Amino acid sequence: MIIWLASYPKSGNTWLRALLSSYLYSQDGKFDFDLLYKIDSFPSERFFKNYPDKFERPEDTAKYWLTEQEKINQSKNITFFKTHNALCKINENRFTNSENTLGAIYIIRDPRNIITSIAHHYQISKEDALNFMMDEKKGIFSKVDNRYIAFQLLFSWILNQKSWVENKNFPVLTIRYEDLQSETFTTFKKVLDFINNLTNSKKSIDRDKAKEAIRNCDFEKLKKLEKEKGFAESITKKGSDEKIPFFNLGADNNYKNLLDSKLLNKMNELFQTELVKYNYE
Repeated sequence: MIIWLASYPKSGNTWLRALLSSYLYSQDGKFDFDLLYKIDSFPSERFFKNYPDKFERPEDTAKYWLTEQEKINQSKNITFFKTHNALCKINENRFTNSENTLGAIYIIRDPRNIITSIAHHYQISKEDALNFMMDEKKGIFSKVDNRYIAFQLLFSWILNQKSWVENKNFPVLTIRYEDLQSETFTTFKKVLDFINNLTNSKKSIDRDKAKEAIRNCDFEKLKKLEKEKGFAESITKKGSDEKIPFFNLGADNNYKNLLDSKLLNKMNELFQTELVKYNYE
């Protein structure tokens, strides 16, 4: 069965993925980027490249979402996947269901800090990043040999989080990125306890290993590791071969210092309900 690590892009999903892969798949809580691929992304290219379909539209792979998950679950193992996909359906094709999913961990982040990361990652202005976040039909995709084979339907930031957090078909643990920053061990332990409950595991949390994973997945260490060895998920700067750092600002990404008053006031108005709901205001 699948356990999802779900979030809107640039919300801390990769950090939690690093923490979990370090804790679950290393001997001692050490970390390297190769461990990340123990927790793959879904949908991604490898799940759809062998189909004969032309996949002429980004959404065409949606009809195989459940088919691929059924194949994955034939192993009877617990499988973790990262996703930015909204919990939705396209042309009656559901992203997932309770037959294939055991549960999900949804990472929420203050949208006023997401916007600067979106702007940096996609090389767009903050105003365009806000339009990106408000687009209720927004999707991201890869195109290989003129075939769309890695489409993820995001929806808007508001709809993405609502689709997962308000879901009643399987358990969802919602954590705040900011709590993972300020109370890392306590928040990470909540995640591990949730996973143990989902899997009916009687194994107690290895506190020392969890703390070692936290030390090894510190933002500055991840940033240094990317600088030294590169990171496959970083993207190339437009018009050059230069890679844009995936691990960029970390704790320095503070909207109070990075957003002008006009844009900040607009976001406060647009996201007021969610800012209050998640105790950001």
